[in-house]
Amino acid sequence: MPLLKIQTPTEIPSDMLAALSMILAETIGKPESYVMVSATTANLMMSGSSGDAAFVEVKSIGGLSHEVNAALSENICRLLNGTLGISMDRVYLNFTEVPASQWGWNSSLFG
Repeated sequence: MPLLKIQTPTEIPSDMLAALSMILAETIGKPESYVMVSATTANLMMSGSSGDAAFVEVKSIGGLSHEVNAALSENICRLLNGTLGISMDRVYLNFTEVPASQWGWNSSLFG
């Protein structure tokens, strides 16, 4: 139920998906068994130019805060820079808290 969706012009390798999953679980404080990471290859333009960039969406039922979001932003940007060479100033991140009644799993709702 924490969900991380990432769009980049470059395909994300599976070991990076695993690293993103671990970062999300550890930083938010939720079991990794509830975490989902989705990667999509997309044409992106940022600051008037195409090329390496990333858009990251993080959604969760609870667990997000100013401190958590700042840590996620730092750790995700570092991973993208270190693994894919994407400059940290070419990464946008969006954080959204979702009510438990608006998130389904295993044929029911979380709340």
